[in-house]
Amino acid sequence: MARPSKPLISRASAVAASIEIIDSEGLDAFSLPRLAKHLGVRAPSLYHHFSDKSEILAAVARQIAGAGTIPRRKPGPDWPEYFVTLSTNLRRSILKHRNAAPILLQYLPRDLLSRPYEDTARFLEASGVPVHLHVQILDGMERLTLGAVLTEAMRKPSTKNTIFPNVDPETQPLLARALAENEMTSRQLFEEMIRSFLHGVVRNDDVEIEDAHDMSVSAR
Repeated sequence: MARPSKPLISRASAVAASIEIIDSEGLDAFSLPRLAKHLGVRAPSLYHHFSDKSEILAAVARQIAGAGTIPRRKPGPDWPEYFVTLSTNLRRSILKHRNAAPILLQYLPRDLLSRPYEDTARFLEASGVPVHLHVQILDGMERLTLGAVLTEAMRKPSTKNTIFPNVDPETQPLLARALAENEMTSRQLFEEMIRSFLHGVVRNDDVEIEDAHDMSVSAR
């Protein structure tokens, strides 16, 4: 069937409809005929904006991951909190669309995150973070955030006591006790993980600098 001479839908409406289908019916229910039916058009209309299903899914991944808002924070010594907020915003956006987690794993383009990182690198520099740590921080934040969030998205929502599911107090008493003593939600644990990584990067760098200085002094 030939495609219509003029587009009957917009690219944005097709992406939004795709997300609606995946959210409500699951990823297995998504197809081009299902999307066309949802939009009230025939499948050829979709080809005005997308070459195939994979291109639609890539656009869905870009839309979901790009929905996280950029925090407004002045550069300064509390710069790690900028990343905590940035990662938490991305986490919130992705967890709204848990059924789409496999799509993000496969189709999320790295340039979606690297382009705003120019501004983030500028923020780090203005905050006094050494330039030689920027790539380690930016690459580590991307891997850490996406890995943690997508793993969480593919699991059922948890409470403080079910972060590790199916724990048997009889055979796993120490883990059961740890869960009982845990006072952090999944979000709070996520935030502390980000802080630990960032402070650890800077602390390790300070230690290396001190060690190099001590070696230089002892060699004199």
